[in-house]
Amino acid sequence: MRVVIVGGGAGGLELATKLGRKLGRGKKAEIVLVDHKPVHIWKPLLHEVASGSLDAAVDAVSYRAHAHLNGYMFKLGRLEQINSEDKSIQLAAIKEKSGEEILPVRFIKFDYLVVAIGSVSNDFGVEGVSEFCHFLDSHSQAVDFHERLVNNFIRLNQQLENNPEKRLHIAIVGGGATGVELSAELLRAREWFSTYGLKNVRSEHLEISLIEAGPRVLPALSESISESVIKELTRRGVRVWVNTQISEAKENTLLTNDGNSIAADTLVWAAGIKAPEFLKLTAGIETNNANQIIVTPTLQTQQHPTIFAMGDCAGLEITEASGAKKWVPPRAQSAHQMASQISSNIIRLVNNKKPAAFSYRDYGSLVSLSDYTAFGRLMGGIGGGSLNVQGRIARFTYVSLYRLHQSAIHGYLRTALLMISDKLNRFLRPRLKLH
Repeated sequence: MRVVIVGGGAGGLELATKLGRKLGRGKKAEIVLVDHKPVHIWKPLLHEVASGSLDAAVDAVSYRAHAHLNGYMFKLGRLEQINSEDKSIQLAAIKEKSGEEILPVRFIKFDYLVVAIGSVSNDFGVEGVSEFCHFLDSHSQAVDFHERLVNNFIRLNQQLENNPEKRLHIAIVGGGATGVELSAELLRAREWFSTYGLKNVRSEHLEISLIEAGPRVLPALSESISESVIKELTRRGVRVWVNTQISEAKENTLLTNDGNSIAADTLVWAAGIKAPEFLKLTAGIETNNANQIIVTPTLQTQQHPTIFAMGDCAGLEITEASGAKKWVPPRAQSAHQMASQISSNIIRLVNNKKPAAFSYRDYGSLVSLSDYTAFGRLMGGIGGGSLNVQGRIARFTYVSLYRLHQSAIHGYLRTALLMISDKLNRFLRPRLKLH
């Protein structure tokens, strides 16, 4: 029996690890993980890769090495098509930048397929966004942004010698977690660039605009937390725009619906997400307005029970305690919970048992403002209520989420060793990636 998992993100890699250890090592099933990149970076940390506070070359997980240790196989490739009738997937050809082919178009048969390809930025059809804005959907996009950031700071440091009024302006569209956290990381990066030799750069030389179409940033958190975050960012020099909808993006300029324009050296779009477009064109698979594959409570597709979907690309409608309907939110915690459920369900199917229904539990939301502070809301405390947290407690909880992910894919011993390594690297390596 072969289980194919497409997408090595937070949920996909955890699922491959679980099934590899439980089925792959004992030769009870062949577990295959497919991803279009050779390494894994936890997506909630991409804003740190973009700013340079996280070195992806050090923190990335090699799929091939990880597969060898955990009982599954890894295949490099980008999903191009799902054929639900003959139970196979098609992977696109892989080519070098010169155009020379590395791997041809390939077909992989499956007994069970898990689609875990995540999400991409949603430009909502706004003209010019895809052409002129940076996105942070992938490791490569975050690395590209970081290279531009380093070059811009080097250029700014030189220009300030002759023009003390010169400024570097970065405009970020989207007041969700990604936009807020990137703003804070850029503030911290500015300080480290000055420390590591760009002596002309001071705090006032970097201008950051955070632009949100809604009435407040971080709508998933409470209004009081949103106000605290705005106050903290504003105090440190970020200009926060709310109720500001972008109508068009041009080179180094954003146009708003009320006729204003925002000029910036770098434009970043972090205003929303959707599943990849090709999913809604896949025959025999039903999707919602966000291109997510609609799944049953067992996380199987309605038309084909041998196909599962999870994470950001899965659409599961749930009923809240109030009776209101909503989709399971596209968060890392959702993918983590779904990975555990699908692992259990596939093992149940292997043992000729019925799969069990998935039950989403919201543990709250956290947002980190770099090393400055953190804010969040924790769920499921005493009496089942919520608790607003900030400062050291929130920061510790935020970091713990990444450690839980590492524990799921590496085990507790390796995670403990990685924690020690991270502590040592804070003394041995620069605090900012400078190249």
